[in-house]
Amino acid sequence: MTIPATSPATSPTTSPATDPATDPATDPGTSPVANPDGSVERVLQRVILPLDADNDVLPLYVDASGTTKTAEDEEAVESDPGQTVPTTAPVGDSFRSSQVSGRRSAVVPDGTVVSFGSYFNGFPAGYWRRWSTLSEVVLRVVVRGSGSMTVYRSTSKGHSHRVESRRVDGGRPVTMEVVLPLKTFIDGGWYWFDLAGDGGDLRLDRAEWLAHTDGTAPGTLTIGITSFNRPTFCVDQLVALAAQPEVLEIVDEVLIVDQGSDKVAEEPRFADVAQTLGARLRVVEQPNLGGSGGFSRAMDETVTRGDSDYCLLLDDDVVCEPEGILRAATFADLARTPTIVGGQMLSLYDRCVLHAYGESVAEYRWFWGPAPGTPHGHDFAANGLRGTSWMHRRIDVDYNGWWMCLIPTDVIRKVGLSLPMFIKWDDAEFGLRARVQGHPTVTLPGVAVWHVPWHEKDDTIDWQAYWHRRNRIASALLHSPYARGGRLVLESFETQIKHLVSMQYSAAELGLLAIEDLLEGPQRMHRDVRRRMAELRAIRATYVDSQAQDDLEKFPPARRPKPPRRGVHPKPPRSKLALLKSAAAGSIRQLMPVRETSRRNPEMAVPHVFLQWWRLAKVDSALVSGADGASAAWYQRDRDKFRELMARSVRVHLQLWQRWNELAEEYRAALPELTSPQTWRETISTTD
Repeated sequence: MTIPATSPATSPTTSPATDPATDPATDPGTSPVANPDGSVERVLQRVILPLDADNDVLPLYVDASGTTKTAEDEEAVESDPGQTVPTTAPVGDSFRSSQVSGRRSAVVPDGTVVSFGSYFNGFPAGYWRRWSTLSEVVLRVVVRGSGSMTVYRSTSKGHSHRVESRRVDGGRPVTMEVVLPLKTFIDGGWYWFDLAGDGGDLRLDRAEWLAHTDGTAPGTLTIGITSFNRPTFCVDQLVALAAQPEVLEIVDEVLIVDQGSDKVAEEPRFADVAQTLGARLRVVEQPNLGGSGGFSRAMDETVTRGDSDYCLLLDDDVVCEPEGILRAATFADLARTPTIVGGQMLSLYDRCVLHAYGESVAEYRWFWGPAPGTPHGHDFAANGLRGTSWMHRRIDVDYNGWWMCLIPTDVIRKVGLSLPMFIKWDDAEFGLRARVQGHPTVTLPGVAVWHVPWHEKDDTIDWQAYWHRRNRIASALLHSPYARGGRLVLESFETQIKHLVSMQYSAAELGLLAIEDLLEGPQRMHRDVRRRMAELRAIRATYVDSQAQDDLEKFPPARRPKPPRRGVHPKPPRSKLALLKSAAAGSIRQLMPVRETSRRNPEMAVPHVFLQWWRLAKVDSALVSGADGASAAWYQRDRDKFRELMARSVRVHLQLWQRWNELAEEYRAALPELTSPQTWRETISTTD
C-alpha cells in the first residue's frame, strides 16, 4: 500500500521490484557507477550493522526506542484522546545481535519489525539539503523472504510521516528503489525505513542511500593520526583500517605523527600491519608539540605531498566506525563549497552515549559547549533517533573536535595550519578561522568515533590548566565580536578565586602564567609550544595540591575539627546573592590563621564528584580524589600563598582588561605567520 505525501514536492518515485535474474543481489561496493545519460551513481551512505556482536551498540544501528508514530497518528490521538493507535513493536524486545548475519545483512523474524531509523542508518536529509548540491536521494533495498518495507520521513519538528510501503513475497532477492526529494528539508528532517517479517522471515541483504551526480571523481584523503605514548591504541586503529578495503580505496596515506617516547613502530603488532598497509603507511617522529603540533605536521605533509583532496585528523585514542570515513569524504565531495566535515564523539565506556551533537562557542562568555538546543551526553539506548524530536532539526556548528575531522586541502592552503596552542582550543580556533574565510564546518550525524569521555578527566586543574586559560583568551583576542571579549576577563578572574578558595594553588599559578605569557605578545607562542610543557610540570610539582598518591592509605585519615553545625553539611549557593556571600566569606576566611591540626590530618575526604569550591572553602585541608579514580592529593590552605596569588590575579586581569584592544591587534596581525607552514617547519626542526 502506498500513502501519498502531503505535497507533490515530497512525493517519492518508486521503481518496480527487479527480477533476481537481472539483480543477483551482489554488493556493488562504494565505487561510482556511470549511467547512460552521463551522470554518475554515487553511494552516499550504506546501511551497516556492528562489526562485533555486542548487543550494547545495537541501538546505534537499529532503533531500539520502541515505537514509530506518524503525524496522522498524533493528530488522531489529539482529536480523540481515548483512541488506541497501532504502532510498531518495540525493536529492543525483538532484535538481537544473533539476527545480524553480516556487516550489511540481517534477519527479521516473522511477526517482528526492525527499524533502521537509527543513528548510523537513518539518512540525515536536512544536512544534505543544506550543504550539498543534491536535490533528491535514492533508497535502494535488497531483501528476500516474506514481509514489507515501509519508508518514513520526519520534519524538522520531529513529526513522522509514512512515505511508501511495499510488500515482498518469495525466497529470491528483490531490489526496491524509492526516489526521495530533498526540497522540504531546509530546516532538518530524516528519511529511514522499517522492515517487517510477515508470513515468514524477511532477510535484508543490503541497503544504501544513493544519488545521481555529475562525473566528478571521488576525492582521496590522507589520514593523520597524532600519537603520544599510546602505541596499542594506535596500532588497533591501523589493524581496523587494514581490514576495510573499501575505505583504503580512497586513502592515499595513513600518516602517524609519533611524538612520544613509547614508539608506535615498536609495538609488537606493528610490523604485520605495516606489511599489510604497505606504502600507504608512514610514521614520522618529532618532539612533543601537542595536538596542534602533530596535526599541523599531518596537514602540512598532506598538502606538500599533493596527492590528497582531504586530510582526515584522528586522535590516537579513539575507536573509529570505519564507514564514517567513507561518509565524510563523500559528503565533502558533494558539498557546495569546500567544507570541513566532522565526526561526532561517542563514549568508549558507555558506547551508546553521544558526547555532543554539535559544538559551538558562546561568544559573550567565549566558552565552548554543546550547540544551542542540544543536550550533553545523549543516550541512544534510552532515546533513539525516531523518538527524539530535537535531533530532527539540523544542528549547525562553529567547529568540530579533532578526534575526527576531515579538512579539504584547499581550506588548509587558504587558512593555514593550526595555531601553536599545544592542546585545547586549536580545533575551535581553526574552525572559526575557516568560517571567516567562507568554509563552514558540518558535524555529520552517522560519522563518529568512540572516545574516552570527558567526565573521566579533570584537565582544568592539572598541567592543562595553563593551556585552557591561555588558548581560550588567545582565540578570543582573534575572534571575539565583543568589546574586551565580553565576559571573558571577568570569568577568568572568577576562576582564579574558585581555585584559590579551593586550595588549588597550582592551577591558580598556571592560570596566571598563561595570562602573563599572553601579555608578552604572540611571538611567544611557537617558543612555548616547544618549551613550556617541561617548565609547567616543574612549576606545578612545587605545589602540595599537585602531589598525588595512588593509595589513600599513604595519607593520614581525615578528621573533622568539629562536627557540622546542627548536622547540616555544606550546600551549594542557590542565588546570585548567596553565591557572592559564599565567595566573599571563603575569600576572607583564607586570611585567617590555619588550624594546626589540619597539617596532621586532612579535615575532610572529598570524592571527585563532590569537588566544589564552596565545599572546600570551609576547611583548612582536604583529601581530594582525582577524576580518574586512580589517585588523590592532600589540599592544604596557605594564607601567604593566597595573598600572593590573589594580588597577582587582580593585577594581571586589570592589565588584560586595559590592554585588550592593543593585544587583539597584535595577535590578529601575527596570525598568518603563526599558522604558516614555514613557521611550523622551523618549530618542528628546532631542538632545545
